[in-house]
Amino acid sequence: MQGTFWALVPALVAILLALITKEVYSSLFVGIIVGGLFYSGFSFEGAITHIFIDGFIAALSDPYNVGILLFLVFLGIIVAMMNKAGGSAAFGRWASEHIKTRVGAQLATVLLGCLIFIDDYFNCLTVGSVMRPVTDTHKVSRAKLAYLIDATAAPVCIIAPVSSWAAAVSAFAPEDTNGLMLFVKAIPFNYYALLTIIMMVGITIVKADYGPMALHEKNAANGDLFTVEHKAEEGSKDVNENGKVIDLVLPVVLLIIACVIGMIYSGGFFEGESFIDSFANSDASVGLVLGSFCALFLMVVFYIIRGVLPFKKSMTCITEGFTAMVPAICILTLAWTLKIMTDSLGAKEYVAGVVENAAGSLLNFLPAIVFLVACFLAFASGTSWGTFGILIPICIAVFPLTSGNTLSIICVSACMAGAVCGDHCSPISDTTIMSSAGAQCDHVAHVSTQLPYAVTVAAVSFVTYVVAGFSRNAIVSLIVGIVLTLAVIYFAKYMTKSSGEGKA
Repeated sequence: MQGTFWALVPALVAILLALITKEVYSSLFVGIIVGGLFYSGFSFEGAITHIFIDGFIAALSDPYNVGILLFLVFLGIIVAMMNKAGGSAAFGRWASEHIKTRVGAQLATVLLGCLIFIDDYFNCLTVGSVMRPVTDTHKVSRAKLAYLIDATAAPVCIIAPVSSWAAAVSAFAPEDTNGLMLFVKAIPFNYYALLTIIMMVGITIVKADYGPMALHEKNAANGDLFTVEHKAEEGSKDVNENGKVIDLVLPVVLLIIACVIGMIYSGGFFEGESFIDSFANSDASVGLVLGSFCALFLMVVFYIIRGVLPFKKSMTCITEGFTAMVPAICILTLAWTLKIMTDSLGAKEYVAGVVENAAGSLLNFLPAIVFLVACFLAFASGTSWGTFGILIPICIAVFPLTSGNTLSIICVSACMAGAVCGDHCSPISDTTIMSSAGAQCDHVAHVSTQLPYAVTVAAVSFVTYVVAGFSRNAIVSLIVGIVLTLAVIYFAKYMTKSSGEGKA
């Protein structure tokens, strides 16, 4: 089963079970068990040791993973403090006075998501905590909020030169290549990311929700924000009524600034590296932990000075914030362990072989093929960065980065776009998981409502990459993609209206 299609089966089992049973924890664990059995040749002892020693323990002892978990905990504590200080409630009151419509609330979410382009994890939880009171006030479903968060996380980070994703892509480039310049050159060809933004704005303005999302939005308009059964949120009973908008805005600004400083610090900025180079060489895990902890410390001091949250109450937010992040931590741990299972079965090598075999006779179609393969690999493994590491070196090996070889840039961009697309669709993706956590939305509900939108943009992007493979022109291909995306949006609007979709 090593290095064959069987290597992808554990992840596929987990995904199918999650979609069928609507229960993500047991589905992921079953996928892990299948991977352990495959790896050990169906030996009980071998499977158990592989699952727990090579899997769970290895995942939770990996420094990068531990850093991400710490970042989640710090963010949970920050959100709890903002809520208890009354900042979130005050922002909700301010927004209800200035944002008058459901469309305005959704566009404000998209705008904030695009502005927080530093890191997708940071984006998911920050945008969720800030915009949740606003979208709730205007009766936007939690599923729609989760989609807007997810669609402005990885798709925005992958076209932002100053982001942890730019650093990741730069790290996977060959040693003799300027990784950051490669990333910048690939941005105009990153059609999935660009068209996802068009899709979000389009369906919001035109009000063209379709698929399961139409039902969620209709029910939200009638007062049911969740549609599916959802555990009631336990609001803090001692929220300060004197909180002001500054009690939310300033901590968020501090968090952004502190995380940027943390990122460039981890990349050697204070040791003489330039800002761009330090960002390209940064360790996102370390930078986000340092930044979020510093922001947390400054928040405690700020709230004490403001008199809205005494020190003792700030400390009670530690357990509250940690508790709020437990579901996301559990799912992330299971997802990381499942990735270890598929890696140990040689999933990377299998996919690499498929791409190399397809490179010969289908030259002009190669960008579209790379896009599909990257989609599938990222969907099955739940990781974009792993897909970058597999496919970018292959693309560059097939088409060396010479001055006139535009096809190489297009293929690298197709790899990046496909990885983001698969990550966006996958229920075991950490970004998808954290978008659910940020919106406080049922995870399976988020996946099932988001999938039709993501698949639509993926289909349009595939056509766009076919055009790009022949035209080698970023503008012409993008125009084709935008026209197709808008056509789909208006068609969905017409079909939804004529069929009366979305009845509760």
